[in-house]
Amino acid sequence: MDVIVKKPTPAEKQAMEKMPVWSCGESEFDWHYDSEEICLLIEGEVTVIYDDKSVSFEKGDYVIFPKGLSCVWKVKKPVQKYYVFK
Repeated sequence: MDVIVKKPTPAEKQAMEKMPVWSCGESEFDWHYDSEEICLLIEGEVTVIYDDKSVSFEKGDYVIFPKGLSCVWKVKKPVQKYYVFK
């Protein structure tokens, strides 16, 4: 169960730009995903730690969080992201 970070295709970017926006200041918090989340970062920088692994992402990254994932979010620069739960 891994977090996927990639650059979005033009179609993925266009679809995400129709989704709601979530924002958060610099912080650290625990999070659990009850369903898959897909997001596209508009601004910011984040490291997510899970299962002795970590992944970092920033503005322009397309990120997929799997259902059932428990992790710690470390928001290093204030975040804005488009998001959708599947």
